Amino acid sequence: MTPVPLPRDLPQQIERALEEDVGTGDLTAGLIPEEALGRATVITREPATVCGLPYVEAVFAHLDQRVRIDWRTREGAQAAADQVLFQIQGPARALLTGERTALNFLQLLSGTATATHAYAERIEGTHCRLLDTRKTIPGLRTAQKYAVRVGGGQNHRIGLFDGILIKENHIMAAGSIARAVEAARASGAAVPVEVEVENLGELSQAISARADIALLDEFSLADMAEGVAVNRRAARPLMLEASGGVSLDSIRKIADTGVDFISVGSITKHVHAIDLSMRFEW
Repeated sequence: MTPVPLPRDLPQQIERALEEDVGTGDLTAGLIPEEALGRATVITREPATVCGLPYVEAVFAHLDQRVRIDWRTREGAQAAADQVLFQIQGPARALLTGERTALNFLQLLSGTATATHAYAERIEGTHCRLLDTRKTIPGLRTAQKYAVRVGGGQNHRIGLFDGILIKENHIMAAGSIARAVEAARASGAAVPVEVEVENLGELSQAISARADIALLDEFSLADMAEGVAVNRRAARPLMLEASGGVSLDSIRKIADTGVDFISVGSITKHVHAIDLSMRFEW
């Protein structure tokens, strides 16, 4: 697996997470003698696509540089239930203080990567690519979008600043799809222009307006296949993205219609955090 670049705000995410948990100090860990050392083993209680190793390392490095982690897995690896993910040793206070924050990142990002992997696996062998959305946990968008890439998906817009997605309300405010696309071009933003369409008529308007991408929102499979055919006959075909009501059962059928992308909000919105356990030895 090609390494996925880490989010640039990873250090800030670690600092915020520790600040909200530790605050002015870990009162309970303070009961342990300062010189005490400890070790612990972390296992996953369920199968998972492992994601978040750099976050775990950053948490403990922030607390105490003497902490040492022995990884028994790698980023993006498939782990079985009850598999050891890592062993850790060092000052007991740091291990106890960092436990929850480190595992919070690891369980959340592994959950996101695991869900992503499940969807991406269903469309292997097609030219279609899985996309995420902006339906993320506030403050952890770049972390979750990192986990999507680790899990085998691709990122849609990071935010409102790096892409134009013209939706129903934008179209109503602008007056038409054509006017909205024209305004997008006139803005001078060097980003793709995508238009959300709800039927084949609106798709034809997006093609005529020379958008870059059309998002087929809640299309039936039959209409989606017809939309692909209409688009292929166009002098300037668009890229097509399918969205809305996508499930593990339906994603392969959607991909087989010939769309280029399928976006799935649930991979970051309906996160099932992986069940992890940290067992200490003294």
